Amino acid sequence: MKNNKMNLAERVLAPTPKWFKILRTVGIALASIGGIIIASPVALPVGIVSAAGYLILGGSIITAVSQTGVKSEEKADPEK
Repeated sequence: MKNNKMNLAERVLAPTPKWFKILRTVGIALASIGGIIIASPVALPVGIVSAAGYLILGGSIITAVSQTGVKSEEKADPEK
């Protein structure tokens, strides 16, 4: 399997499966929502601001992990 021998730069630049593209988009949206909440000019309760920090963290992690997913080049063998 060729995918096991890829370095990080090759993984990021390789084609990404459709499911991981969807997850990447969701992660970017979550991080953006968290940033908007934190940067809002209105005084918000502490719980909402701390939840926004977790949105940024979770969205960033989802985005980074989803970007490193690569399409498999192997074909399934029906005999196995």
